[in-house]
Amino acid sequence: MKFLRWLTGSAAGLMLVSCVTINIYFPAAAAEKAADRIIEDVWGPASTESNDKSMPEEQSSIKLNERQHMALTILNWLVSPASAEVNLNISSPAVNAIQDKMKSRHASLKPHYSSGAVGLTEDGLVTVRDAKAIALKDRNKVKGLVADENKDRNALYAEIARANGHPEWKADIQATFARRWVSKATSGWWFQSGGAWQQK
Repeated sequence: MKFLRWLTGSAAGLMLVSCVTINIYFPAAAAEKAADRIIEDVWGPASTESNDKSMPEEQSSIKLNERQHMALTILNWLVSPASAEVNLNISSPAVNAIQDKMKSRHASLKPHYSSGAVGLTEDGLVTVRDAKAIALKDRNKVKGLVADENKDRNALYAEIARANGHPEWKADIQATFARRWVSKATSGWWFQSGGAWQQK
């Protein structure tokens, strides 16, 4: 009997430990939502609505008998700390300050995105793609804007990771933003894909 209690306790302990370790994984879905919120704030609301259609919650409901309901309640109690939806903290003072600088700079960069002079890189940054599309007198100014934007983007990715207690997430956050910048870009803007330039 003592062995059975020990075995049950050990199994429960192992389940709890395994649930807690799930928290260390990068929350990709939460990162996408966070990236979208920041990008929409910096660039303004998207001009087109997302095509993603989520299934209404009513369709996913399942009727359970009393025993199944009790088992599900116990499972939820054991697993919920690890599997609950994660929200990334993107409202630290440092993140807000970087975001404000990017937002005010966007008005100056936007015409150069539209002309194709500046494009979105695969690593979540921007670059001068076609210097000839910029008037000679403005080239140094645009290069300065691009350098400032890249400095702030790198700082943003690092600060979001730091604000959430996981500085090692910086590369994952940057990769997520890289995809979302392209996804949210206006039609006609240029972006890198597989090392080649494409127009959205």
